[in-house]
Amino acid sequence: MLSRVADSLYWMSRYMERTDSIMRMLKTNYASSQDNIQEFTWRPVLKIFTYLDDDGIGRMQDDTRVVLQYMVADKENPNSVYNMVVRSRENARSVQDHITKELWQCLNEFYHLIKEDKLSIMLQYDDPVTTLDILIRQSMLYYGTSESTMFRGDGFSFMNLGRYLERAIQAVDILDVRFSDLSYDMEKTADVMYWKHLLLSVSGYALYLKTYRSAFEARNIVNQIIFNTHFPRSVLYSLNALQRYFDRLQNDLNTEGYRAINFRIGKLRSKIQYSNLQHVSEVGLHNFLSSLNHDLQDIGNALNQYYFAYS
Repeated sequence: MLSRVADSLYWMSRYMERTDSIMRMLKTNYASSQDNIQEFTWRPVLKIFTYLDDDGIGRMQDDTRVVLQYMVADKENPNSVYNMVVRSRENARSVQDHITKELWQCLNEFYHLIKEDKLSIMLQYDDPVTTLDILIRQSMLYYGTSESTMFRGDGFSFMNLGRYLERAIQAVDILDVRFSDLSYDMEKTADVMYWKHLLLSVSGYALYLKTYRSAFEARNIVNQIIFNTHFPRSVLYSLNALQRYFDRLQNDLNTEGYRAINFRIGKLRSKIQYSNLQHVSEVGLHNFLSSLNHDLQDIGNALNQYYFAYS
């Protein structure tokens, strides 16, 4: 497969995964803003998903409608849902011969939906949850179409590399920002709704209730989002999937690149598999998450170097 094609499929999938994470976070945090109007702030969301500095975040962090408009429909925000979908669709357009007709139609429909002028009006004046639900359903349609129609070749593997690498990065970033409010203390207590909305933002609330019988505890939440192999949005689950799809790319044409990246993935998986909450407490949650983020970014950079021919 040409590096140009692999690169487009990889980034098409990364942009769609980021889009899905943004929309789920916005929906959950909007619900939180209605539950706790006095103390709620959009700062954590803006820190995770934008490139704004502290002054920029400060100017809009308390205005829900402005934040939703900026995060969903603002063409000037490089990380808005609008721009993520546009970029994903442009990547798909350049490799139409390597994806199914159904997947292209799905992305194209999402593209035309996000470009509609009425979307901004709905976010500004109607119930934002209704608008976000429409977009989330379109995102789920993309995932379902991808899983049920894409042929299981190298292209599908590159799509999943992008998907699971982005998912792992988002999980680490969300934990890092959320626990910064608690000074990264896993023993500190917080309001029940704080933990509930954190878990809802990563679709982990139902699993948490089935797994842990006790009340919400910071240590259990960290354990689920980093170490739980049954949770499809945990860091370790994402790395296991990353390893599985990367193994399918092994061939005699790029042994150097395969070995270099396989080593990085295996090293990071081992770091997490042979760690536990006690180890995380000893090194510090922030230090542990920063190390994970650095290693995940290193894997992405290595893919760029060895498979996508970036200089």
